[in-house]
Amino acid sequence: MSDVRTCSTCGAKAKYKMKDAVETYTAVQDENAFKKIGQLKKAMQKFKDKAEALEKELEILKAKL
Repeated sequence: MSDVRTCSTCGAKAKYKMKDAVETYTAVQDENAFKKIGQLKKAMQKFKDKAEALEKELEILKAKL
């Protein structure tokens, strides 16, 4: 998932990447795209939390058998 941060040089919202100790900012020019990125990040976090809870429940059920 994209990491959206404020650019350190221009102050605009940008996608942030760190590769081989090099920081890269790619501008997010469309405000709607920025909102969608935020919504997707929240949805993915909810899905991840639910998956982790199900994995824990599965481990408990396996331990009971």
